[in-house]
Amino acid sequence: MNDYRIDKKGLFNEIAAWDGLFKKKVQIIACGGTAMTLLDIKESTKDIDFMVPKQNEFDYLIKVLQQAGYYQGQSGGWQRDAGFRIDFFTGNKIHTTELMESPLQKNNHLLIKQYGYIYLGILNYYDLIISKLFRGSTVDFQDCLLLFRKKREEININVLKTRFHKTSSFDISEDKVNKHLDSFLRMLNEDGLKNG
Repeated sequence: MNDYRIDKKGLFNEIAAWDGLFKKKVQIIACGGTAMTLLDIKESTKDIDFMVPKQNEFDYLIKVLQQAGYYQGQSGGWQRDAGFRIDFFTGNKIHTTELMESPLQKNNHLLIKQYGYIYLGILNYYDLIISKLFRGSTVDFQDCLLLFRKKREEININVLKTRFHKTSSFDISEDKVNKHLDSFLRMLNEDGLKNG
């Protein structure tokens, strides 16, 4: 297994290198551990996760990266060396979670940095928590707890619950993922963080 990890500076360096190859605008939205790293909630991430909501921008990005020597690994994802793996998600989807709205819509992401051609944003806190809780691993629960601790003044529990249930109502595993939310709310209660 690959033990390589990339920190915030490394992420910015990687994106700056991509930007030097581009001749067209591309909007990428960090999600997963990448978002957590860019938000200074985690020191590093073992892989890079980006949403590229517009299909034509995704197609262009992949074409440019392939020309730069990136290839798709056996388990999916893209890489160039023996380093980190990069997962790109198109449309409103992260892994198997279909978000209710495009991350490009107003208030659905935070701008982190505008490069010459690359617009780098971070998924909003609600959809970041939702996408992690849908996966439901121990690490995902811990990440959500860390995010909530750091950004609790900016996260409304009632908004989270409403958005979560709306998203889960379209998921094939609705009952299962709703239990993940219940578990997370219990964690917040035990941690004294629940505010609604």
